[in-house]
Amino acid sequence: MTTVLVIRSSILGEASASNQLVYSALSNLQVANPAIRIVERDLGTDPVPHLDADAAIALKSDPINSVQEKARALSDRLIDEVKNADILLLGAPMYNFGIPSGLKSWFDYILRAGITFRYSEAGPEGLLSGKRAIVVLTRGGFYSEGPASVMDAQEPHLRALLNFIGISDVTFVRAEKLAFGPEHREAAMAKALAEIVAELPPALATAA
Repeated sequence: MTTVLVIRSSILGEASASNQLVYSALSNLQVANPAIRIVERDLGTDPVPHLDADAAIALKSDPINSVQEKARALSDRLIDEVKNADILLLGAPMYNFGIPSGLKSWFDYILRAGITFRYSEAGPEGLLSGKRAIVVLTRGGFYSEGPASVMDAQEPHLRALLNFIGISDVTFVRAEKLAFGPEHREAAMAKALAEIVAELPPALATAA
């Protein structure tokens, strides 16, 4: 059975463009294959704590107090969700040219030396290979090319983080110009949803 791990990171709930696209994609998945296993994590409503001193210690060495044990347990749980997934579907809005701090915190808890990556003589090696990631990027402006592309700290950062843990089969779906008016937004959302559906495995895909 194919397992899809869905990560939503917007703080805007149902008003979020990235959440709307992810919800629509899930509807397509469930219609195409009701038996598919979907694991969802909403970092907007159930945030992963930002790193502090105790969490940093717990992710590198054995915990020595209950706070560190809690941080280690959370990291283990998040990593297991990724390990057990075949496909990751990530909703990632652009906040001030980058990713939401909640999504960064999620990555902070799953990047663990010896668990999700290791260092070798040839350099760092990701240990979570064999998975696909579909990353839904939502942006008010236009950053995929042109003068504003140099301000895009969203897509390169996500690509680097995923590649670092061994997930190199990554497709980015961009919904851009969302703040350019209703017509631009509607067209961008429709185009992005069609691209997400097209990226699903043939056995799971259905028309949008």
